[in-house]
Amino acid sequence: MSKEDSKKDLINRLRTIKGHIAGVEKMIEEDTKSCNDILLQIAAIRASIHKVGLIILEEHAKDCLIEDKDTITKEELDKVLKTIIKFMK
Repeated sequence: MSKEDSKKDLINRLRTIKGHIAGVEKMIEEDTKSCNDILLQIAAIRASIHKVGLIILEEHAKDCLIEDKDTITKEELDKVLKTIIKFMK
């Protein structure tokens, strides 16, 4: 997948997440759904956000660790690894 296709995919995913959040907001405002339904939607949103993070992390790793492997400094590598660890928590 090209960088442009990957970017479009991420934007579409984020817009979908935005729509889900708006839907949960409406559910709460209108008091039309049960707590269980709302929590299920929140779980879906959380999973979607995690997936977006994984895609970005994968692209970042490819750019920083694979393509720049000869020029990346130890400090830059440490920063990337700390970001990965922080994301995974």
